[in-house]
Amino acid sequence: MSTEPNKNPPTHKLPTQPPREPTPEIQPPTTSKPSLNLLTSTTCPTTSPPKSPDPRNRDTPFFKSAQWTADGTTLLTLTSHPSIQTYVLPSTLLTPPHPPLTPTSTLPLPEPTSSFSPSPYFSLSHPSTQYLLTATTDHPIHLTPIFSPASPPLASFFLIKPETESYLPITSLVWPSPGTHFITGTTNLLALFDISRPDSLRSTPLLKIPTIPSTRHISKGNGIGMRGTVSALGLQPTGAGEGILAAGTWTRWVGLYDIYRSGSVIANFSVKPSADHEAGIKGKGVVQTIWSPCGRYLVVNERGSEGLLVYDVRGTHKLLGWLSGRDGTTNQRLGVDVFPDQNGNGFEVWAGTKNGTVVMYEGVGMNEEETKPTWGWGVNDGESAVGATAMHSSGSVLATCSGSWKVAEDDSSDEGSSDDSDSDSEDDSSSGKKPAFVVEETSLKVWSIDASNGTAAQEFEPLEGDVEEKE
Repeated sequence: MSTEPNKNPPTHKLPTQPPREPTPEIQPPTTSKPSLNLLTSTTCPTTSPPKSPDPRNRDTPFFKSAQWTADGTTLLTLTSHPSIQTYVLPSTLLTPPHPPLTPTSTLPLPEPTSSFSPSPYFSLSHPSTQYLLTATTDHPIHLTPIFSPASPPLASFFLIKPETESYLPITSLVWPSPGTHFITGTTNLLALFDISRPDSLRSTPLLKIPTIPSTRHISKGNGIGMRGTVSALGLQPTGAGEGILAAGTWTRWVGLYDIYRSGSVIANFSVKPSADHEAGIKGKGVVQTIWSPCGRYLVVNERGSEGLLVYDVRGTHKLLGWLSGRDGTTNQRLGVDVFPDQNGNGFEVWAGTKNGTVVMYEGVGMNEEETKPTWGWGVNDGESAVGATAMHSSGSVLATCSGSWKVAEDDSSDEGSSDDSDSDSEDDSSSGKKPAFVVEETSLKVWSIDASNGTAAQEFEPLEGDVEEKE
C-alpha cells in the first residue's frame, strides 16, 4: 500500500478525521483506551465458480485480501473463486447513516492468484489513472481498467522461460510509486518491467536478476544466493521509488536488492535460525515483507508462524526483535499493515490472526527482543481467519477482511486457502469421496478509530500475552 500523497488530490475522498491520540506508554498500556466503531460491512458476493476439478471452488467464496488505492477512496479485495471486487466508499462514510458496501465492479480471474496491484497514482476523479496489474498462472501479466473489467487488457507483459517457451508463474508483484516500473518475482528470478511509455510498451522485462548463480547445476547455485520461489516483495519507502527491494521466498530466505541502481543483490539471509531458535515463533515460508514507514526496519511475515520478525537493515541485517502473541499458525496468507507512530516512537503494526482477531503493536523498532501486543479486538467470533488489515492513510479508518475454508467432516482441522497443501484431498480421495469444504464466516468491514459516530462501538482490550477470543 502506498501512502505517498497524490499530486492531483481527488474531489471524492474521505472526510478529514482528527488524528487519534496514541498511548503514551508502550508497556503496560494506559487506562485511556481508544474506541472502535464499525462503520459498514458486507459479505463476499457469490459469483459463478470456474470450471475446475477442485471441490473448494464449488463452495461459498470468501475474502482473501484487501488493500486501499493510493487516494484512499476505494478498496480492492481478492476473493477465493477467484475474482477482484472493487468497492468505492461514499464520501459520507464517517457520518450516519452508514450505507452497506456494494461492489462497483468485478474482475473475474482465470486462475487463483495473490499477485495484483492497483496503480500507485490512482485517483477516483481521473479515469486515466484507474488501472490494475494482475498476474495469473499460464497467462501474461495484464494491465486492466479497474472499472471496465469486460474491456480487453490495455497491455500485456510476458515472462517466459526460454528453454520451454512457457509462462513463468508470477508469485509476487509490486507496482511502486511513481508508477513507471513494476517488479515481479518467480522461481529463482526477479524481473523489472518498464510501463512508463504507453505508446511503445516493452512487453519483455527490462532487467532480470537471478537469485542464484545457475539453475542448471545439480546443486542449484551451490549454496550461493537465495534459492526458491519468490513469494513476497516489498520496496523500501524513499519518496523517489528507488529504495531497497526486500524479497522473501517459500524456503524462508530474505534477499535485499538494489534493483534500480546496480541491479544486483546487497545481502541474503535465512530467517529460519531467528524464527525457530532465537524467537521461537517458527514459520513455514515468507508471505510478506513490509518496511516501516521510515524505511529503517523490515517486518517479515511468515505463514504457520506465531509472530512477526523485525530486522534493522542499517547494520548487519541481524534480528532486532520479534512480535509475539499473533497466532498465524495456518497455511493461509494473513497480511499485516504498518503505520507511523504519532509521537515518533517507532511505528505501529496491525495484524490479523487465524482466530478472527486483530492485534496491534505500538513502539515497534524501539525495543529489542520480544514485543507483546498492545491492543486487540475480535473481528468475528473466531469462525474464520482475518486475511488482511489495511490502514487508511489518514490513520483513523481501518479495513479488515476475513474468511477461510474448513473441512466439514473434521471440525478440528486448520483453516485452509488456495495456498494450502492437498493433504486433506489426498486422504479423502483414498476413501473414495471428495472432501466437503465450508465457509463459516466471511466479511469485509470498515472501522473508524476514535470516531464519535458508529453503530457497533467497542473498545480495544489490553493484552498481556496471547490474544483471547472475544465472546
